[in-house]
Amino acid sequence: MVLTIELLDSKRHNRSIFACGNDSLDGYIVKSASQHLKKKVATVFVLIDSPSMDIIAYYTLSTYTVDITNLDKTFTKGLPRYPLLPAILLGRLAVDSSRQDQGLGGVILIDALKRVLRATEQVASVAVIVEAIDEKAVNFYQKYGFQQFKEHSFKLYLSVKAIEELCLRFEI
Repeated sequence: MVLTIELLDSKRHNRSIFACGNDSLDGYIVKSASQHLKKKVATVFVLIDSPSMDIIAYYTLSTYTVDITNLDKTFTKGLPRYPLLPAILLGRLAVDSSRQDQGLGGVILIDALKRVLRATEQVASVAVIVEAIDEKAVNFYQKYGFQQFKEHSFKLYLSVKAIEELCLRFEI
């Protein structure tokens, strides 16, 4: 068995048994993910343990704009004073309950951040934004250096510069 992260293919990947314990995240991968991918609303990446096609984790990426006034002054120092800056939204990230507490959340997060770095070579972005689903998720993202928005405790960001440093530190 080999862990593989690939673009969701609704004809190949088995979404029907995915259950992470959160109805919103479970319902998304089963009911909405393929439509969002098809309509270019979000790019959906899935983790499988091949040759099995059962999805054991997934995440989504899409473009986003961030209000500069919600970010820490040390982060915005030197950035243009536009009201909105380009960012990438890590909209959803979930691991099937049968595979939780095995480090797979970190595996798919790092994969997402590597994709963000590659994307910023073609399309500018100053940060990755996440909207944590609960306090446990906030703590998870903070372990990787994400900072909370000033007025939204469940909304966090990580600068592209910090992503570069994180990838160097872990030699990714």
